[in-house]
Amino acid sequence: MPHERFQFSGSGGHKLAATLDLPDSEPAAYALFAHCFTCGKDVLAARRIADGLTRRGIAVLRFDFTGLGASEDEFANSTFSSNIADLVLAADHLRQTRKAPALLIGHSLGGAAILAAAARIPEAEAVVTIAAPSDPAHVTHLFADHVADIRAQGAVEVSLAGRPFPISRQFLDDIAEHNLTEQIANLRKALLVLHSPTDDIVGIDNATRIFVAAKHPKSFISLAGADHLLSERRDTGYVAEVIASWAQRYLESQPPGTAESPASRNVVVRETRRSKFQQTVTVGPHRLMADEPIPVGGDDTGPGPYDFLLAALGACTSMTLRLYAERKALPLDRVTVTLRHSKVHAADCAECETKTGTLDQIEREIAMEGTLDPEQRQKLIDIADKCPVHRTLTSEVRITTRTASR
Repeated sequence: MPHERFQFSGSGGHKLAATLDLPDSEPAAYALFAHCFTCGKDVLAARRIADGLTRRGIAVLRFDFTGLGASEDEFANSTFSSNIADLVLAADHLRQTRKAPALLIGHSLGGAAILAAAARIPEAEAVVTIAAPSDPAHVTHLFADHVADIRAQGAVEVSLAGRPFPISRQFLDDIAEHNLTEQIANLRKALLVLHSPTDDIVGIDNATRIFVAAKHPKSFISLAGADHLLSERRDTGYVAEVIASWAQRYLESQPPGTAESPASRNVVVRETRRSKFQQTVTVGPHRLMADEPIPVGGDDTGPGPYDFLLAALGACTSMTLRLYAERKALPLDRVTVTLRHSKVHAADCAECETKTGTLDQIEREIAMEGTLDPEQRQKLIDIADKCPVHRTLTSEVRITTRTASR
């Protein structure tokens, strides 16, 4: 996926380093991501979640807070308030250069900062917290043995995740002033809380307090088995998938009733260049992945071309049977269509016109649940051959190809 790297001015006047992750096609929405305490924009969780969201059509802006990563100034000069102000400035930058973020995502202390900043980003429709504390002062447990020294000396260097960070009295005083519960209660945006019940850095009770304080619409998803930093790829992939699916309800790019007609919208397939065969497939607001199985040189990150072909026939078959059953008031409870594609020798097909070489064969098995009598079942089987995709596949098809003008 393409990336744009740039700088923008932070609340202290210094430059903050940022990355805008973009999907291959026009973004369905923009998201602003706030990383965890002492992490940077390139921490694995942030990168992988951003990558997962761009695959689903959502652009993601992530940046290094003051004194972290490639951003200017000293970490000792940063506070929870300055982080909030920088998030608002990041949203301002998106608004001026692209489009204001409709989705706000924060991980750990970044989740607390996102909750506090949300009211100052009016275009944001949805907020997501991942392993976030319900009170920013929660981070002091990471250096609890040094708090007295910090207050006495003004600043002390402490070890966090194996690296030294200067923590100031100003930081302690600042986080103590924030009443996040009140801000959550007045959020007035859709909220999704993601948290692992076994998080040993920020306990699950924090998620409970955030969820209870928030008003509807609100949702909670348990990240069972995940650690605080979401170090496993399967966890970040799951988080990205859940966020994209959940947010779609609140990030509709078209108002109700204005959706384009199925006959007029394009299907756009584009190489991702991340592997040999991987493609993005865009159909209106829907985004899918296509690939080839591992035995033929792909990474199996999505269905293959023939898988999509079979899926089209299967979906059309099931929908056609449903329409017919409803029109005739048949007791059809559920349809399941199983398909398989293969190549067969033409000589083995007695009813085929082609007698030499090989030809394509699609085997379709239809399971019908319900109290249907044999005659009704046979009629539905006959109707299956009348589905539009079936007719397309068994009729003469004309495909025209031209070079796209750039």
